[in-house]
Amino acid sequence: MFRRKKKEVPSETPAPAEDAPAQEVERATGQDAGTTQAAVVDDAASAAAVSNESAPAAETHAARAADAKSSSRGNRVQKVGVVASDKMQKTVVVRVDRLVLHQKYRRYVRRTSKFMAHDDLGSTVGDRVRIVETRPLSANKRWRVVEILQKAAK
Repeated sequence: MFRRKKKEVPSETPAPAEDAPAQEVERATGQDAGTTQAAVVDDAASAAAVSNESAPAAETHAARAADAKSSSRGNRVQKVGVVASDKMQKTVVVRVDRLVLHQKYRRYVRRTSKFMAHDDLGSTVGDRVRIVETRPLSANKRWRVVEILQKAAK
């Protein structure tokens, strides 16, 4: 079932030693020793240039990440639902529907969750609203209405 890796076969021509005379390097590679050293210097310079180009990008990414942490509290959970009840003062019950795949029948089934949310905007029954997770405001209230997406048809 599993295949083993093939062993690497050493190359037929050995690499020239570093202390070899320039003539041996010239014979082995077919190039002048001076051009070989110049090519190595050019490669080192281009590698340094590439690393210098990537350094500012990394710095800006780190700066953006630090900026985002200081200015926001992270990604809070947001849900969109329909107001089911507005009988309380500054509190609404928001019904959030989601579709879940039934494991046995492979059909989508609608599941409903109700969330109590703090409402300063004055939404009414039937309004489509966006709610955001927040600190506990009461025994059952952990959500806040951020915006009214669509007013209910009258």
